[in-house]
Amino acid sequence: MTKQLKSGYVAIIGRPNVGKSTLLNAILGQKISITAHKAQTTRHKILGIKTDNHIQAIYLDTPGMHKERKRALNRYMNKAATSSLLDANVIIFMVEELKWLDDDELALKNISKLTCPVILVVNKVDATKNKNALLPFLEQLNTKFKFQESIPISAKNNINIDKLEQAVATLLPANPFYFPKEQITDKSERFLVAEIIREKLTRLLGQEVPHDLTVAIESFTTKRDLIHIGAIIYVERDGQKAIVIGKAGSKLKEISTKARLDIEKLLHKKVFLEVWVKVKPGWSDSERSMQELGYEN
Repeated sequence: MTKQLKSGYVAIIGRPNVGKSTLLNAILGQKISITAHKAQTTRHKILGIKTDNHIQAIYLDTPGMHKERKRALNRYMNKAATSSLLDANVIIFMVEELKWLDDDELALKNISKLTCPVILVVNKVDATKNKNALLPFLEQLNTKFKFQESIPISAKNNINIDKLEQAVATLLPANPFYFPKEQITDKSERFLVAEIIREKLTRLLGQEVPHDLTVAIESFTTKRDLIHIGAIIYVERDGQKAIVIGKAGSKLKEISTKARLDIEKLLHKKVFLEVWVKVKPGWSDSERSMQELGYEN
């Protein structure tokens, strides 16, 4: 007997830097969302599709919900996260082990307005030194909201990911598949390449500069077995440009080399990558500039 097809959208929601992108990559078994040990690395709504037999779960990795809304970029990220709630059949509310911050409260406040089932996921439990404190922490969170299920996981070390996927599958509605079985994301190769470059910038630069930069792909051409890619890194100030380039171009060379290796893994071809750095003052607080740079409403 043929099993009934089930398909739906699963929004991964939480404050910045709790491991949402790492979770999506773990579920898919490959890297779609960029990751870094800095808050607000994810800026866009990233769609990852997992099709397994009669189940198609369409995961939405979202920017971390946060109270800081001074710049247009912050407002854009919060809007991307909250709009994902409207699409969701199931929500994964992700928090970090033994931590509850104001931004966690903000995320839960947005979730509490909805009627779809919510799974509480507590990430990084492998790093918990006081294992006895985990159960009281879960019990405390369950007094705040009626979660469908509470699952401790480690997205980084693949602990309980299968249990989470099983919980999601039981909650998905009966639907035909929305996407072809072999498709894993709706993002273009150009978008993924730009994100890889931005990931290397975020990981290799100091705390402040990554928040003020973005990456645009100017050219993307294939000649036989070689892909030529031209990318521009936009920063907001001349001092930031100097930091990105580094002494005698050393930092930009390091960033480009690490990015090229990951891009080759993504595209399965040799890549010739050229990267320039330009100053675009105030781009992160201008909705028009952001739209020109690919930040779509």
